[in-house]
Amino acid sequence: MNFFAYLFQDWSANRQNFKAQLVLFLFRLVQFFNRYTITKIIFFPYFMLYRFFVEWHLGIELPRKLTIGKGLSLYHGQALVVNKGVIIGENCILRNSTTIGHKKLADGTFSNSPRIGNNVDIGANVCIIGDITIGDNVIIGAGSVVVKNIPSNSVAVGNPARILENK
Repeated sequence: MNFFAYLFQDWSANRQNFKAQLVLFLFRLVQFFNRYTITKIIFFPYFMLYRFFVEWHLGIELPRKLTIGKGLSLYHGQALVVNKGVIIGENCILRNSTTIGHKKLADGTFSNSPRIGNNVDIGANVCIIGDITIGDNVIIGAGSVVVKNIPSNSVAVGNPARILENK
């Protein structure tokens, strides 16, 4: 994939949402600079600008070490927190007030972060925590708390999330 295609890979998934387009463009740029030690050194001021503007000012935490497939959509990107160890597949949707990350275990260590498949639609105010896998083509309803694996082609809702139906 060429440099410009890489930077704009989320552009069409966020039509008429300039804020999401800008955030994801800046995210892809910081990921690109994070690949090599020399670019990390040269573009260190950009890393700081990214953290200040995107994370502090806009309230969207997408760490530079995060793995996200192409076509990510951000709806109402506010209070969005994603841990750096999370893996998100292609063509996923994240809505406002969503938290995705690891959890602290009883022995004081932390679990691995969630792995999210392709074409997953995550509703507003969802919390996905722990070493879990969410399959492809899943819909997670607003306000759900996901602490267990969700199979592909499912709809999950509630606290704790339960499978409503298979699509």
